[in-house]
Amino acid sequence: MKRFFKLVALVGAFIGSVYTADACTNFIVTRGASTDGSNMVTYAADSHQLYGALYQYVPGKFTKLMDVTEWDTGRYIGQIAQAEVTYRTLGNSNEHSLFITETTFGGRPELEDPKGGIDYGSLIYITLQRAKTAREAIDIIVDLANTYGYCSSGESFSLIDTEEAWIMELIGKGPEDKGIVWVARRIPDGYVSAHANQARITTFPWDDPENCKYAPDVADVARKFGWFKGENKDFSFAEAYAPADFSALRGCEARVWSFFRTVADGMDQYEDYAMGHNPENRMPLWVKPSQKISPKLLMDCMRDHYEGTKMDMTNDIGAGGEECPYRWRPMFFEVDGVQYCNERATATQQTGFWLVGQARPEKVGILWFGTDDAATSPLTPVYVTATEVPECLREGNGSMLEYSDTSMFWVTNRVAQFAYLRYNIIGKHVRDVVNQWETMMLAKVADVDAQLAELKPKKATQLATEFTVATAEELFAKWVELDKYLMIKYIDGNVKGEDENGFIDNGNGKDIPGKITQPGYTEKWKRAVAEDKGEILKVVTW
Repeated sequence: MKRFFKLVALVGAFIGSVYTADACTNFIVTRGASTDGSNMVTYAADSHQLYGALYQYVPGKFTKLMDVTEWDTGRYIGQIAQAEVTYRTLGNSNEHSLFITETTFGGRPELEDPKGGIDYGSLIYITLQRAKTAREAIDIIVDLANTYGYCSSGESFSLIDTEEAWIMELIGKGPEDKGIVWVARRIPDGYVSAHANQARITTFPWDDPENCKYAPDVADVARKFGWFKGENKDFSFAEAYAPADFSALRGCEARVWSFFRTVADGMDQYEDYAMGHNPENRMPLWVKPSQKISPKLLMDCMRDHYEGTKMDMTNDIGAGGEECPYRWRPMFFEVDGVQYCNERATATQQTGFWLVGQARPEKVGILWFGTDDAATSPLTPVYVTATEVPECLREGNGSMLEYSDTSMFWVTNRVAQFAYLRYNIIGKHVRDVVNQWETMMLAKVADVDAQLAELKPKKATQLATEFTVATAEELFAKWVELDKYLMIKYIDGNVKGEDENGFIDNGNGKDIPGKITQPGYTEKWKRAVAEDKGEILKVVTW
């Protein structure tokens, strides 16, 4: 999604950018770095306007032209030629276990072309309809953008299939020059990479077509605008087309750093870079993890709020008395003429949908799919060959302006909103339920995989579909009940006691609670209140 910063000048100094609200996060894990030999990718589609649903495309009768509608605004752009052969897609995956995700870095505004015939979102979803592999997808993205013109700003794409993982970055050439400049690099097997709304590809090999692809004029366009002077070998895509500022590091690269820090050794050396204090101390494009990464660990990396770092969002006064790791927009604020920023963590309240994609050799790919904030929402397994979308995840079942009682998006939002009120208690409770569900589903997927291996293709597709639909609906029902249960247990700042029979009553047969505790606030919060208004609130004796 669109980068959430736009440049501003501040009195006395240039400190960075203002958050516009939309931003996404991608983590990429290669086969050799994963516990099960799958290539994996994550995506959080973060926007205050995006509704969480599982998109589906089913090939139909061939027509020569197809409509293109800008993904994140709904604006009709025009028509392009339809491909004669297309593939079934589910969300950001297709039936061949190709996954494509993105983050927007914006970049040089001079290179945007509002006349372009295709946007970044349509590039993803149309390419998924036409490509079987990541390499093929790169070629199709380039061909579409150069043929019809590109109307979005700078983008980083993650592309994985069962064999390879790539990161691709692109940007337009300006309103007078149709097409894109771009570079794509294959992530070495055994390594992990990531991007989060800031271009990350710097210099690259010009003579390694097996592992690096690029536009012939990728450096020439920068020379034309005066952003680069030198030899090709010294050309940095990120520095030319998306020069970093404070907010690019603090709000974007910091998310990459926190992921790298979780899975790899030695990343604390880049703390000053992540905090926006030392732009010269640039992080590498990819790192080798200290141990292989499981699907569950990758899921949990998407739930990060910088815990255990200087930027930990749970332990400053902004977290309130319940250690809430969320900061409402706007993200910058001023006190006595000094500008400050809140953190922008990987897990964030405005997520529409999020996913962990697994491209698995010799097995059907899995799209682990969730709606709303990753920290409080569970993932459900979706086999990429499934031919039905569960009703609770279906497009059209509710919207950002229409509540639906049968929508997963709305029930996960209900649970999250309640958890935000007392995050250290209710949030923990929700995460425990999430962990139980995902652990159970990982085991069930292993069982279904074994069954699929014994079936002929048609029967296997039927089983994959039935499992996908049944588990999603089971999860929806579970979350509806969780929403009700949390309200009963935690209403009004109380915590009702339970035993093996359920809630404890007072023994009089009138359903009156018999055990209630009141946890109150954190010690830091109490001290802050005492310092702020102690003379008024102080208890006096006489």
